[in-house]
Amino acid sequence: MTGSGAVQSVDRAVQVLETIASQDGASVAAIARALEVHASTASRLVASLEHHDLVERSEDGTVQLGVGLLRLASAARPRRDLTAIAGPVCEALAEQLGETVNVAVLRGGVAVNLYQAQARSTVAMHNWVGDRTVLHATSSGKMLLAHLEPAQRRELLRGPLESFTARTLTDPAALEEQLAAARERGWTEAVGEYEEGLVALAAPVRGPEGTVLAAVSAAGPAYRLSPQRLPEASVALRAATEEISRRLGHRTPDVG
Repeated sequence: MTGSGAVQSVDRAVQVLETIASQDGASVAAIARALEVHASTASRLVASLEHHDLVERSEDGTVQLGVGLLRLASAARPRRDLTAIAGPVCEALAEQLGETVNVAVLRGGVAVNLYQAQARSTVAMHNWVGDRTVLHATSSGKMLLAHLEPAQRRELLRGPLESFTARTLTDPAALEEQLAAARERGWTEAVGEYEEGLVALAAPVRGPEGTVLAAVSAAGPAYRLSPQRLPEASVALRAATEEISRRLGHRTPDVG
């Protein structure tokens, strides 16, 4: 293989991985369309990546990122790790708001909490690290839902959705309206929807390409973090998530 051919193959392999990552899994046909190549070419690329455990096929034939990428990621510099980058910012935000701050990501249709910062002046709350929480009744879950592709979001909201309190919103149409508002203003809230008396708000963390990688939430009891306080708290929260996004390589497009 010539030098230029080898480079093209590497470039296409990277494009395959990026396509799978952006769609949270993709068929060979979808990969071929994204790369603008014949399906047989896409199939050969997938087979080569599969040989090195960089991708794997689900039972339905969908191509997913493989465990080989975890080996590569584990060798990455700590500063590229989401929790390492977000941690100091979340600790400062927790002190500023006097509330508990969590970082959550979307995994398998639920929100998984990766990091928690607790204000020193507050009574310790439940440690959410490692917990898997529903999407439709939590602020982080709603923010992660809001930035999914419409078809994927509809699938996750197809229900039936569990009701945890009298305030839990379980109507998919009403949730869609709330999520649209969340995308517009850049933050969302959950007021007594997952636990009675628990109020939370969340904002998105974006990666270099603008994709939402995680959600950062601030949560506290309603007597302290009242619904009336949320707009003010959202200013500090959004400043924190924008800083985390900046440290991850995201750049806000210039307006003008």
